[in-house]
Amino acid sequence: MISMKELAQYCGVSVATVSKALNDQSDIGETTKQRIKKAAETLGYYPNAAARSLKTNKSYNIGVLFVDEANSGLTHEYFAAVLEGFKVEAEKQGYDITFINSQIGRKKVSYYDHCRYRNVDGVVIACVNFDNPEVNELLSSDIPVVTVDHIHENCSSVLSDNAKGIEVLLNYIYEKGHRKIAYIHGQNTAVTKSRLTSFYRFVENHNIEIPDSYTVEADYLNVSQAALCTSKLLEQKDPPTCILYPDDTALIGGLNEIRARNLKVPEDISVAGYDGSRISQLLNPRLTTIRQNTAAIGSQAAKKLISTIETPKTTFTEQIIVEGELLMGESVGTVDVSQ
Repeated sequence: MISMKELAQYCGVSVATVSKALNDQSDIGETTKQRIKKAAETLGYYPNAAARSLKTNKSYNIGVLFVDEANSGLTHEYFAAVLEGFKVEAEKQGYDITFINSQIGRKKVSYYDHCRYRNVDGVVIACVNFDNPEVNELLSSDIPVVTVDHIHENCSSVLSDNAKGIEVLLNYIYEKGHRKIAYIHGQNTAVTKSRLTSFYRFVENHNIEIPDSYTVEADYLNVSQAALCTSKLLEQKDPPTCILYPDDTALIGGLNEIRARNLKVPEDISVAGYDGSRISQLLNPRLTTIRQNTAAIGSQAAKKLISTIETPKTTFTEQIIVEGELLMGESVGTVDVSQ
């Protein structure tokens, strides 16, 4: 890797001119600027991180706070994919990623203190308990923050369009003739509230009578809880013809329970998931589900956070909504409307 001085010598200009060109300053000619930038790319010049930090008063380091209740870490397919989209965009704009946690070595610290210790310019927060005082301390601090799938008044948020996703999924199921639709929803989170409200609104708008026993709770990604809920639904006097699950992984628990009863999907009972995970399209039958645009969610979160870091005075606090896509699959069959 060459130095700025060597780059200046190669281009036949001063070090100051190279610095101005690479920082897009306007007091040098555009032709000279582009010639220096092209030479820097060709020769593999990269500015020294420490020097750049001193000059701009930024570390070019972004924190990621990601602590889901199941402690699944990066095996959580949905959020791992979101974070990959975030990482790609952040790195494209010259930022590195640091994971934020609650300790430095063996010393217990707050999330905020860890952010200060790592000197991050901003933080993206995804899949945490937003009732945690340490999370709220970070949200109320002077560090720029963007949240994923959670709305907070102090910062911008990027959200999958959960309400529309459920509506699109239900509309497809409704058109297949189903009226006895049960919903195994996730635990009490902003995502669940949005999906559940959309479910009840659809049912009301289409004059469908759903007994209270058709809506039950199971933790996200929890196969055993989903299986237990499926068992309770199938044992009802008037069981549903279609069951919605909180996510594609939990749905596998439902499939296991259905098959244990010698029932077939979709001939005897229809099922639909959510997330559009890779495994959903490998199962037999292929799942009917909503595929969330994880790459776009992550990319938008990175763009918004970097904009908040670099141009705080002109960046609005807003909610950015990213739509998903219906994967019709094969797990929802057609039934007689009168059934």
